[in-house]
Amino acid sequence: MNEVERRSPRGATRLVGRTEDLSFIRSFLHDSVVQGAALLLTGEAGVGKTAVLDALAADSARRGVRVLRARGVQFEADISYAGLNQLLVPLFDEFGILDAGHRDALRVAVGIGSGPSPDRLVTSTAVLLLLRMLSRDTPLLVVVDDLPWLDRATTGVLGFVARRLVGSKVSFVAACRTGSASFFESSGLTEHRLPPLDDTASAELVALAHPDVSPAVRRRIVAEAHGNPLALVELPAALSGEQRTALTAVPAVLPLSERLQAMFVSRVGGLPAPTRRLLLLAALDGTGDLAPVEAAARGHAVIDDLAPAERERLVEVSAGARRLSFRHPLIGSAVVAQATTAELHRAHRALAEVLADLPERRAWHLGEAAVGPDEEVAALLEQAAHLRVRRGDALGAVTALTRAAGLSPAPADKSRRLAEAAYIGTDAGGELADASRLLAGARAADPSGHDSLHAAAAASFLLINKDGDIDTAHRLLVGAIENGDHGYDASDDALIDALHSLVLLCWHGGEPRLWEPLLRAVDRLAPEPPDLLWTVSRTFGDPARTGPEGLARLDALSARVGDDPTQVVRLGTASVYPDRLARVREASVRLVEHGRAGTAPVRRHLGALMHLGLDYYNLGRWDDATRLAGEGLVLCEEHDYHFFAWELQYVQALVAAARGELATSDALVADIVRWATPRGAHGARFFASHAKALGALGGGDFEAAYRYATVVSAPGTLAPYVPHALWSAMDLVEAALRTGRTDEAAAHAAAMRASAMAALSPRLNLLVLACEALTAPGDEALALFDRALSSVGSEAEKWPFDIARVRLFHGEHLRRRRATREAREQLVTALESFEALGAAPWVKRATAELRATGYAGPAISPVASVSLTAQELHIARLAASGLTNKQIAERLFLSHRTVGTHLYQIYPKLGISSRTALRDALDSLGPLPDEGGSR
Repeated sequence: MNEVERRSPRGATRLVGRTEDLSFIRSFLHDSVVQGAALLLTGEAGVGKTAVLDALAADSARRGVRVLRARGVQFEADISYAGLNQLLVPLFDEFGILDAGHRDALRVAVGIGSGPSPDRLVTSTAVLLLLRMLSRDTPLLVVVDDLPWLDRATTGVLGFVARRLVGSKVSFVAACRTGSASFFESSGLTEHRLPPLDDTASAELVALAHPDVSPAVRRRIVAEAHGNPLALVELPAALSGEQRTALTAVPAVLPLSERLQAMFVSRVGGLPAPTRRLLLLAALDGTGDLAPVEAAARGHAVIDDLAPAERERLVEVSAGARRLSFRHPLIGSAVVAQATTAELHRAHRALAEVLADLPERRAWHLGEAAVGPDEEVAALLEQAAHLRVRRGDALGAVTALTRAAGLSPAPADKSRRLAEAAYIGTDAGGELADASRLLAGARAADPSGHDSLHAAAAASFLLINKDGDIDTAHRLLVGAIENGDHGYDASDDALIDALHSLVLLCWHGGEPRLWEPLLRAVDRLAPEPPDLLWTVSRTFGDPARTGPEGLARLDALSARVGDDPTQVVRLGTASVYPDRLARVREASVRLVEHGRAGTAPVRRHLGALMHLGLDYYNLGRWDDATRLAGEGLVLCEEHDYHFFAWELQYVQALVAAARGELATSDALVADIVRWATPRGAHGARFFASHAKALGALGGGDFEAAYRYATVVSAPGTLAPYVPHALWSAMDLVEAALRTGRTDEAAAHAAAMRASAMAALSPRLNLLVLACEALTAPGDEALALFDRALSSVGSEAEKWPFDIARVRLFHGEHLRRRRATREAREQLVTALESFEALGAAPWVKRATAELRATGYAGPAISPVASVSLTAQELHIARLAASGLTNKQIAERLFLSHRTVGTHLYQIYPKLGISSRTALRDALDSLGPLPDEGGSR
């Protein structure tokens, strides 16, 4: 089977990433109004032209078309009509349908008859007549591959035939390499250029051909191959087993397989030695800048010496811009492949000497030039790794640290560096399998030593992401912190990273006792804790009590947020409960955009999606919040980040609950609880209870709402170290009042006022005042409602749902006080907000209150039911039919990630949480727009 093909479950052959190309070719050849068509298929070497021709031929045969094939063979290029013989072998017995003159000429031309060499025109006409006559009963498809290697006589005949097929049932398609010389006369023929595969199809092809290749190595191969299918399949074959499973072991310039060497190395080997030396320097430098190449070449006539490579179309040189680029990245690999080890070391050393002002690149070249352990170079690589982490290149940092570990003379240093690489892999890189291997390597390098802080942090993360529990992971990390030899030095990066990891473990655990060792450690840091870590411990741990202490530092940090992915996400974490996410919104959006482009760490991409989802929920951008959560869930699935899925499901559950889509919200909540319970992730259970309480309130089930709200926090107190108690506080007060628990409601409102909640943000102050108003008597309540709504001032648009709820409460209170006009003002404004949000249950409540005031204004329009777009409906149907995301993507010319994101948006709309429920959900909708109905 061709490299770019795979077998479907039914055994039929299909291509990866060529659906659009095949559709065009089939349509052009078979579906044209004018019968008889000829097409020239072009593309670079290895782009998959043969695979497309194979698939086209197989498809045509299934459709009852008779297929004739020929392929140019280099050693037959000098044998006249050798290609024609190959093409017409299946028709030898049918030459008799021709008249004697044409039959005999054709028999002589293809070597099965005797006589003088026939005239070229007679032979060409004979072939044309034969094909047209045979196609009267059965359509014919002529398929020719490697056209430039056919003999000249055959190409002349085929060119003649191809331009004379109009009106027949004969189709012709031939393939040749772009830019290759040929005797085939193609003027007047339609040309279809086969482009390289896109990144999604490239990754799928590598995964199909080499399922053992790790995701990180797969992305590296995709980047190097530039969509060339032959390279995508052959590059992994040239890697060792270790290199295939860990990016850290892959060399800077990928080695070539024998097939790729045959394609590229032979073109390089014939160049003059000075040219090859310059190309080697350029390939190893990898920047395209001629300056370091010229400096490392020590005065050689660089432009002149590169001329032979330009003439061979191996490189493009821009003398004015001082740039050099290989016409295909694998040409650079070929240059490296044909160099000796000594030549490689000399080139790396020469480049290191001229890159003294660029420490990262210098360290890398020194590392590649090293022939044995070298602590000085290892230390330089470690420093380079830290620089890469700060600018978001997590995988580059892992690679540098692993190379540093390989050069480390001392086992302890090797272990420490591998452990840090593992930590970066888990904390930012998104490569959990690689991180697990690195962690094992760290322990093997120094089996007598204790786990380093980075090793413990990585191990704890791997533990909770699989089947481990929060308590075990917490004990592991706390033990490493308390038993380490760091002396609580605030400048120790490993210690600070470990403490940030511990913050998240404590939060996920949702129990005050988990926070105690963290806070002790932060207080012991000398000379003082880093601002961001200290701030997070105040605003994220127990903000109802300590949050205001961190606001000044938080605001100062937000003012200089920058683009360091780790800092952006950690600052977002500190900003969640004080409602400061808007201040990191732009940085989070940039981080998401970089993540989509593959230039930001996956973990950080997920963190930014989570923070934006919460931010957009509060802003009332609920569709955007659901979409971003769906995008994050696709990433979790692709990278096995099961631990983070519940945070994104919570955003979707919250939106669904507010909109009254309770089946959807309940399904999502059930998934969260199912995941969280066996792992002791009580923090996740609090999130789930919040969504359940909100849904119950909207639906009027106040007893259930009270039960769920009190899971988060008991009435009369804001549970310590349960920051989510701030967000569900008003739910508890309302549910308590509506179930006759006035004392509990009043106690909780008093606890909110006694806490630091009101000082954290205008929204939280609004909730505090509203709850006081709900539990206050008479005129005092009205004054408190007025204070609550006026307190948000110009920032009212930031929290439309919360403000609309408070207006609803105010309107209800005014109506009971018989202040009808004032009640209507509040209720109409609340209703408009609820309608804009699509919050159906709250529209119903506001409508009922308005009617109770005798409202006689414009008709109150019900919230339209949420409908699927045409594309969402198409995707849902295909998924319900059993197709995978990748199969759907190929049909619709989308990436499989886009399909996944759509599905994660479709599920909430249909009130389901998984693919298995799609068919029933679609059936229950009844007639849809394209079926004669409407929604």
